[in-house]
This record gives sequence, C-alpha cells and structure tokens, in this order.
Amino acid sequence: MLTAEYDFAFPEDQIALRPAPRGEARLMVVPKMGRLPENFPLPVEKEGWAFGKASDLIRILKAGDALALNDTKVLRARLHGRRVMGEGEEDKEAGKTSLRAAGNLNGLAGKDETKTAAACEVLLLKPRHHADSDGSAALWECLAKPGRKLTPGKRVEFAAGFSAIVVEVLPEGERVLHFNLGGGAFFEKLEEVGEIPLPPYIRRDADAADAETYQSVFAQNLGSVAAPTASLHFTSEILEEIQHNGVSLAKLTLHVGAGTFRPVQTEQAEDHPMHSEAYSLSYETADILNGVRKTGGRIFAVGTTAARVLETCGDESGLLHAGSGETRLFIRPGYDWKSVDALLTNFHWPKSTLFMLVAGMMGLERAQAAYAEAIRRGFRLFSYGDAMLIL
Repeated sequence: MLTAEYDFAFPEDQIALRPAPRGEARLMVVPKMGRLPENFPLPVEKEGWAFGKASDLIRILKAGDALALNDTKVLRARLHGRRVMGEGEEDKEAGKTSLRAAGNLNGLAGKDETKTAAACEVLLLKPRHHADSDGSAALWECLAKPGRKLTPGKRVEFAAGFSAIVVEVLPEGERVLHFNLGGGAFFEKLEEVGEIPLPPYIRRDADAADAETYQSVFAQNLGSVAAPTASLHFTSEILEEIQHNGVSLAKLTLHVGAGTFRPVQTEQAEDHPMHSEAYSLSYETADILNGVRKTGGRIFAVGTTAARVLETCGDESGLLHAGSGETRLFIRPGYDWKSVDALLTNFHWPKSTLFMLVAGMMGLERAQAAYAEAIRRGFRLFSYGDAMLIL
C-alpha cells in the first residue's frame, strides 16, 4: 500500500500544546465495523459512533475486562552541552565561546581552562551496555546536533563532572556516546540537568509542568524518550474506580524510542524499516490477561505501545507468553490481530507507523473517516490531545 494513502490534512491550531486535565480530554468511540449497540453507555450518534470524555471509560469497561497499561517512565533525555574543542579549532556556525568566559555554563569552566566550546544538543535514544565492567560509565545511542561537528573523539560537557565522548557514528546518523557516569549516578545527573523531551510538533520548550503532565500516574520503569500518550488520560482515582468495578489492571513495559516520531519515507509502506523498542511482559501480567480471555472478558490496550507488546507476545490463538527483548512489529492494514480486543489511543501524525497501526485495527477507510470527523469537531491532536477508543 502506498505511504501517500496514509496522509491527511489538519489545522495546525488543533495541535495540543498543553494537555487537558487528566480524564477531561474528549473521547471518540468507534467500533471496528458497523455501529455501536444502542444500549452503549454513551449516546450513539447517526454515524454509529459515540462521543464523551476520557473518564467515561469507567462506564464503558465491564466487569471481567482488563486494561493493559504501559508503565514506562520518560527520561529527561534532552541534554544541552558544549562541544569542547582544542586550541586553534574554529567553529564558524555555532559561535564559539570560551568556557571560562561563559562563566555560567553549568559550572563547566575550570580555573585553567584554555579550550573553547560550542553549543550542542543531545537526545538520548537507548542504552547499549555499560562501557566499563564496574558500571561506572555507559554507552548510549543518541541524536545530536550539530551532528556533523560531533565526530568520533569529540568530547561534550553537560555539567560539572558530567561529560561524554563520541565513539561511533551509526549508518542513520545517530551518535554513540560514552558517558563518564553510569548506573544510578548517570540517572541522578539526568534528573538534575536533563529536560523532558517533548515531541517535535510541540513547538515550545519543556517546562516544570511537563515533568508531571508528560508522565502517566503509573509510570515506574525509566527508559522512554516519549510518553505512551494514551496513558496520560488516567488519574489514580479513575483507575481505582475502574478496578473497583471488576476490571483487571495489568502492567507491561515498552520503552518508547524516538523512532515513534520518524515519518515513513518509503513509497510503499511495507518497505519502511521499522524501529526496534525494548519491551517486557511479566508472567503475572500474562496470567492475568490469559485469565480474562479465558472467561470471555475483553483486553483493552492502552496505547499503541501496549498493543505492540501484546501482539508481540501473543501466539496464534491469542495466548500470551511472558518475555522480554526488542520488538520491530509493524502493524498495518492486513495484520491479523490476536491478543488485543480494543485500543485506546490518541490521534497520530499523518503517514506515521502509529496511524498505520490504527488503520490496521479498523481499516484505512474507516480510520480516515474517523480522523476527518474528529478534526471537523475540533478535537485536539497528537501527544497532548484527545483520545479515540476503537472497540
């Protein structure tokens, strides 16, 4: 199928720059085919769909169902630093400044500093392994700019006692950085100097509010560079009420990578080289969800990330098997779903693998129609936007 078939237009002013309060975002409910039943908990409109808000999931979910929740936590993965250059090295583009003269660059200037430095930015993608056997340093794949200035051997300083050396340039242009800290010390320093990495279409700097709003209330496993955004609609109180109503909550993990924002650029969608992401499904979660399926309950994946884990770990009969690793599963129209019955998801960027996954669940024509109706009704789009439930 042509990638161009997954394109659509939208008004830029419908890109959500801030989230609605948790539970208050608008919700569009669309069945995979046909109409919603007339006894559906929300009013069914003429097209057979329903509209409400995210907290209406309390009424939509039934005793015996299950919510599969991605408990990944977003890293403060965006780092601003200074590329340290030797004496006599020029940087015509970045506007060099001496570390000593800068004075306030996170305490980088040493008493006898004679080198110069140019501003740069790094976005952590995923760890490789500890560079040192004792875990005192770490290797990370990163995006960096200005990329062509960050060649192997270049050193970047981010804060006092926190630096990295470029050790490799990957075929797609990513850099592998060898940080001088590893383990807990590395993540503590990230919390201190890193920024929450908002998606590129949210054209503003991250601030203190994003540290809370760009994390789910159940986030606990650190490792993502983007939030599993369908998870952002839940409060602890909503989840407690859902669970009180007899719905199982089952946690899994998929660490979202920057590839989730990478547009499909191949002419044929199926030729796109799908990015890999680390996942984990525990025995406990597999047992919970297999029990729900056995008793006739429905499994609701909260977000495309949860859906990819479940479909990666499900066999042909839909039975889930615990496991962990890297998944490159690329779900698109024609995919035979095995383990997911319903999907809660935000609205996604045109020609993205996420929109293709949505089309893979409900058909491309129906997905395009649903998006067109949401846009017509003024739904807020993308990571901080409104939600759609596919039943």
